Amino acid sequence: MSKPTESELEILSLLWEMKQASVRQIHEKLAETKDTGYTTTLKTMQIMHTKGMLTRNESQRTHIYSPATNQKETQKSLLKNLVTTAFGGSAQKLVMQALGQENPSKEELDEIRAFLDQLETKER
Repeated sequence: MSKPTESELEILSLLWEMKQASVRQIHEKLAETKDTGYTTTLKTMQIMHTKGMLTRNESQRTHIYSPATNQKETQKSLLKNLVTTAFGGSAQKLVMQALGQENPSKEELDEIRAFLDQLETKER
């Protein structure tokens, strides 16, 4: 699968949440937060179908789209690409940058510590 554009990723995120939807349903969700035309949403989803990012059920008058890839695999691929291109392959640099940009809450830091503890336990 090719790397999704920002617009394609927005649509994929909605479909991962909704499981399946018509162009109109996706367009209405997008229109809640940004100014976009219906035909733009339609064209983007048609392109995504051609690229293999979406499947389309054409058995009814209104076509229903579903994500062709799962969220975890797409996130893993995008993250790998980001780490390689923006951080020279260093996961440490990515994490340090991410934590430096935000002010993590105590709960978030506790979750990160627990996750690191899990990783260390796996390695032993």
